[in-house]
Amino acid sequence: MDRQDKSVLVTGGCGFIGRAVAKLLQRAGYGVVSLDASLSMSSSAKRREVECDLRDASRLQRVFEMEQIGGIIHLAAILPTAAAREPAQATQVNIEGSLHLLEMARRFRVRRVVCGSSLSVYGACPADEIVSETNRAAPEDLYAAGKLYVEHLGETYRRSYGLDFVTLRIGRVVGPGAHSTSSAWRSQIFELLATRAAAEIAVPYIESERLLLVHVDDVAKMLVSLLQAANPAHSVYNAACESVVVSALKREVERLNSNLSVTLGKDYASGNPRLLDSSRLRQEFHFQTLAIFEQLRKAAGK
Repeated sequence: MDRQDKSVLVTGGCGFIGRAVAKLLQRAGYGVVSLDASLSMSSSAKRREVECDLRDASRLQRVFEMEQIGGIIHLAAILPTAAAREPAQATQVNIEGSLHLLEMARRFRVRRVVCGSSLSVYGACPADEIVSETNRAAPEDLYAAGKLYVEHLGETYRRSYGLDFVTLRIGRVVGPGAHSTSSAWRSQIFELLATRAAAEIAVPYIESERLLLVHVDDVAKMLVSLLQAANPAHSVYNAACESVVVSALKREVERLNSNLSVTLGKDYASGNPRLLDSSRLRQEFHFQTLAIFEQLRKAAGK
């Protein structure tokens, strides 16, 4: 993709992952069109923010008419908690909105669409099962089912129209700046490491549970790598996630800052695998990640 002539459209550009992706693309010299239903008002010479709800097909078409879009990283979605609360809205945004986007990509001859999917498409798996891209998908909630449907939708556009479509299945994303209300701990374990006052971080899972975690900066690098690749060998990739035991996460955070207390809950990682084979991505793209505990130590300055 020519970095000078055409821009990358990032849907959900004001979100947690979207912001990291836009910054990485800008550093790599791409023009970025950051599209979101609500704006943060941070447009710049290389990054334009555009307010657009994916459900509005006419508005979306005008964006493509006004911008030279060479590639798309599609991250916009109603997330699991909100999707369960508002199933109609989630279906309209996550599925119908994705259809509108793929149709624009087809009509305007976008080079490649990279879709941010979820490891939740696999559903719950035995605790000792290492899940690869060849495992059968069995989503257990509306959000995961929508992600799988969009994967199939993209594959249909690839077969029927030649649209270059590739998917990254992402685990639980951690790092500073998420502004999440339903899972604030994912950012707090980084943001509170420097605190000098007593603080509590509530992680809702039992101590023996395993979570597939990935840092937001690594997710951004994976998505951009899939966008830049000349010819990806596969259409679906598991993100390079790390399986972390909750009790070990608690110990490491509390060790790094004695002012922090991590309280645990009674939840299980329902609807998600616990062990992952991400060798397809790691080997094809020579992708390496910094271990989550190393990320925490780095954030703590240790």
